[in-house]
Amino acid sequence: MGSFAGPYQVDTQLPEEMGSITAARQTAREALDGCGYLGRHDDVVLVVSELITNALVHGDGPPALRIRCTPSHVRIEVRDSGPGLPTPREPGPADGWGLNVIGTLSTGWGVTRGAGDGESGKVVWCELAAQVVPQTTAQATPQATSPAQERSRA
Repeated sequence: MGSFAGPYQVDTQLPEEMGSITAARQTAREALDGCGYLGRHDDVVLVVSELITNALVHGDGPPALRIRCTPSHVRIEVRDSGPGLPTPREPGPADGWGLNVIGTLSTGWGVTRGAGDGESGKVVWCELAAQVVPQTTAQATPQATSPAQERSRA
């Protein structure tokens, strides 16, 4: 993981093709490394993949990806120009797992109509948080032992 230099943001316009899923995954990995995200990178990459797939399959136009992250928090936004809003479906091979996976892995998700600047379409967003467990003093401070104590443990 990279060292943290402050909040990290990446914005990218992707082509309207299925190969954009791979490009979006790589962008997510680079962003997570860039901000030093402490959570499960695979969860974030999976959510990005699902959001981009949904935009390509159910939306209109090329998707735009925005990732904002810190070591403890990630916000993912995917914009497309389609008017239809996403609705969760019964998860399975016929309809996919998309929004159910996003709902399970994220701390929250939603939809914003337009981009806030008069554009049509929607932004589907979600947020993930690292499960950071603070170290206690006992965990952070190594215990000094004598050679006799080491032999008695063996």
